[in-house]
Amino acid sequence: MPKRIAVLGSGAQGSGVGTDFVRAGYDVTFIEQWPAHVEAMRTHGLRVNLPGESILTPVHAIHLCEVATLREKFDLVFTLVKAYDTRWSVELIAPYLADDGLVIGLQNGMTIDTVADVVGAHRTIGSVIEMASNMYEPGIANRQTPTSGSWFALGGYDSTAQHRVEEVAEVLRHAGSVQIVDDIRSSKWMKLVVNAGELVPSAILNLPLNDAVQVPGMHDFMLEACREAVHTAVATGNRMVPIFGLEGMDLADPDRFVVELLDAVLTQFSSPDTRTTVLQDWDKGRHSEVDEVNGLVVDEQAKLGGTAPYNALTVEIAHRIERGELEARPENVELLVGHVAR
Repeated sequence: MPKRIAVLGSGAQGSGVGTDFVRAGYDVTFIEQWPAHVEAMRTHGLRVNLPGESILTPVHAIHLCEVATLREKFDLVFTLVKAYDTRWSVELIAPYLADDGLVIGLQNGMTIDTVADVVGAHRTIGSVIEMASNMYEPGIANRQTPTSGSWFALGGYDSTAQHRVEEVAEVLRHAGSVQIVDDIRSSKWMKLVVNAGELVPSAILNLPLNDAVQVPGMHDFMLEACREAVHTAVATGNRMVPIFGLEGMDLADPDRFVVELLDAVLTQFSSPDTRTTVLQDWDKGRHSEVDEVNGLVVDEQAKLGGTAPYNALTVEIAHRIERGELEARPENVELLVGHVAR
């Protein structure tokens, strides 16, 4: 029997991945919390604009409140909600997960522990996703990275889940290249390392990533935030591992590693107009994943008895923006670079 799939969180990334599954012939249900988006998908289908083409796909979409009407259970649930929405959303879908079903977190941050806490380690698959997208209109997603350039890492939370990763990879390969890893926690930490440097700092300046990094002092600031994150990762028992399919990286020197990793993101995995997910959230008046990324580095360092001043400053300024005390703008570079320099 074909696998029944739920895409839990059908924003920019969920729309792109989910429509790939639909076009591959899978039975897919899109579950979304933005009412206008659900209605647009039902009425017109889901349009995904890719480099060089636009694809309209008829989809089955439901509102969150309609989850309680479901009768059949899902074999695979791909969660693409914000990291801070993980617990409640997985709790919501857990009764509709088949007894041998799996939950796959295609998310930033270290959400695998939360997923495992809700559905069990044996049903938890972690992932790293490298794919640039945005969405500002209901029913329309802009996928800046085509399927041919999208990359995913997959790994099980424990050995039982690891034995089933290939089941997920078989599906996910319709959305991009997939690498199965034996240490998904370390892989997710490496993604968090680069996210710590680029997601929020560039958003604080209200600039696309490639423009933000050109502002004097910002590249060094981003690297320092990444360095704090990678040293925290190693100190908490994780390994430096290559991600994004990169080869030949220096895995012996954490400081050199982050230079190579950030450079790869800036030169290979972002376009000139890439606005990070944090900036997209602020454009929409939503709060961001700063606490789940930079805040996690700060919290883990505190447990170790250390500090992470670049990440701590990033969190402080982001919170000011989200409270409405400060606007995201290029002049904020002085709050970042100038403050730390002093």
